[in-house]
Amino acid sequence: MSENGEEKLLAMARHIAKTLGHNNNVMADDILQIFSNFDGRFSKENLSEKVAVLDTDPRACAALDHCLKALDRRISHYVSSDHPIWADSADAEAFLEAVDDLIASVAEWNHLNADKSIATCLARAEDMLQHAMFRLEDEFRSLMERGGESFDLTQPYNNGSTENLPFDSEEEEEDINGGEEEDLIPVATPVTDYDIVIDALPSATINDLHEIAKRMVAGNFGKECSHVYSSCRREFLEESLSRLGLQKLSIEDVQKMPWQDIEDEIERWIKASNVALKILFPSERRLCDRVFFGFSSAADFSFMEVCRGSAVQLLNFADAVAIGSRSPDRLFRILDVFETLRDLIPEFEVLFCDQYSVSLRNEALTIWKRLGEAIRGIFMELENLIRRDPAKAGVPGGGLHPITRYVMNYLRAACRSQQTLEQVFEDYGHPLKEFPKIDDRRHSSSSLSVQMDWIMELLESNLEAKSRIYKDPALCYVFLINNCKYIVQKAEDSELGALLGDDWIKKHTAKIRQYHMQYQRSSWNKVFGFLKLENSGSMPPNAVAKSMKEKLKSFNMAFDDLCRVQSSWFIFDKQLKEEIRNSIEKLLVPAYRKFIGRFQSLVEVGKNTDKYVKYETEDIEVKLNDLFQGSSGSTGSRKRS
Repeated sequence: MSENGEEKLLAMARHIAKTLGHNNNVMADDILQIFSNFDGRFSKENLSEKVAVLDTDPRACAALDHCLKALDRRISHYVSSDHPIWADSADAEAFLEAVDDLIASVAEWNHLNADKSIATCLARAEDMLQHAMFRLEDEFRSLMERGGESFDLTQPYNNGSTENLPFDSEEEEEDINGGEEEDLIPVATPVTDYDIVIDALPSATINDLHEIAKRMVAGNFGKECSHVYSSCRREFLEESLSRLGLQKLSIEDVQKMPWQDIEDEIERWIKASNVALKILFPSERRLCDRVFFGFSSAADFSFMEVCRGSAVQLLNFADAVAIGSRSPDRLFRILDVFETLRDLIPEFEVLFCDQYSVSLRNEALTIWKRLGEAIRGIFMELENLIRRDPAKAGVPGGGLHPITRYVMNYLRAACRSQQTLEQVFEDYGHPLKEFPKIDDRRHSSSSLSVQMDWIMELLESNLEAKSRIYKDPALCYVFLINNCKYIVQKAEDSELGALLGDDWIKKHTAKIRQYHMQYQRSSWNKVFGFLKLENSGSMPPNAVAKSMKEKLKSFNMAFDDLCRVQSSWFIFDKQLKEEIRNSIEKLLVPAYRKFIGRFQSLVEVGKNTDKYVKYETEDIEVKLNDLFQGSSGSTGSRKRS
């Protein structure tokens, strides 16, 4: 007969017994005897107990007492035993059956506890149930501990695939053998393949735990069961994170650490976070669902109890990084933390979505946004750094300024994380109205490109202020040539140039040509002026020759002085340096050759012409080749990256 059919038959028999209980004739006794002969469960005593209960007969207390004594005999033996009940499957089955009967009896009699005698019996039953639950709790804990100890770390477990677990058994054994008393706790080592689920307990043990959990939940000891479960599994998680190299650090601890130590800790945090969110936490979720199958609330509560501490540890570290210093040199590591947490948000949303752990998901989202705000704050600090960089003594030789090298290399490196920065500045960037110097045509660009354009504006303004330190206008333009050329070079061969756009590159390339023209005009036009041939048709030859002698003397002095001074100046780009030299040579050498030819035609050969003609045209070219070599004081400007 099916279990459902048996329950219906018993219910009908009890109904008949109840009806007959109101009838004192001999027929009632005869019918009850027939039931008893058919099946012992229909005995007169058992059915009479039900009748007594239903009628609140005085015999009810005696019947309940009789029932409890029978259950006590079945249960007390196991409760007081010094040996693990689950060491023998038959004992475990018998004990669970007795507990089931006790739970059912308490539930069935509980509605009559208004009767004082019944209430006294039920108090005994509750006490008995409590002791049974305590023993189940001990057995539950023992099974979890023994299950972990007997778990073979070298055997392959999988989630439908043949992936091995991320364990290193030899390493674990060495660690454990170092302390003879230490319990064996299997932990995960860093992996790159996260398509793994860990069965941290043998399947048979999980089934036994489920059977115990089912009784403890039914006996209103579900939270106690969850606490025992979580205390054991929490140790596994904490030890796993520790073996992955992650320290238990408070936010205050992180803020007191040197940045170099924090950088090392970030590297470990990234690995630990990926393993935790992609392997450890999902495996714990799966284990909770199996142990507490059918009791979703208990499963959710247990999972939260197991994972909350480790999740908070991971989130607290990220939060400490987010609220720390906004120094520009921290950008790249904070980007790593931001990207890691961003990529793990889907895992947080799947794992921590129930009523008990949803706060962890919300906290992860909050800290992720806080990291985005920190990145935006770092760029604001970079802006302030550029503004505050003092315009003191100029760079020797008009070479590259350190602020130019720093900012351009910084932005190039930052733009390697362009997609992340685009996301950050779309969410946290300043409104465009806060960038008054940016051209209107840039308003249709992304927030990140506008941000980069704005930083370029600040840098150029800072360099223009620095250029005014030089007393020599020509050197001022050499300084601007060098720094503008460096800016364009660093931008056009990187993601930064793509953000700034082709028009920006063309505009600043034209600026370099403009600075070149201004340099030449401010220093060499005077020299060219000495070689200008005047209209001398009305002047006698001697007067013309005399005038040209004076011009040659002035030219020689000015040319010598310019070459002496500008040989110590520095232009870092070889091609640009040659272009500037050639542009001077193309104007100077023909003019000089023509001037000397005219001069020699007016003065007799050998008549003190060498006194005035100091250079041959080849000598002019040699002197020009010495320009922009840089003195010892400007050699530092030659080193660029």
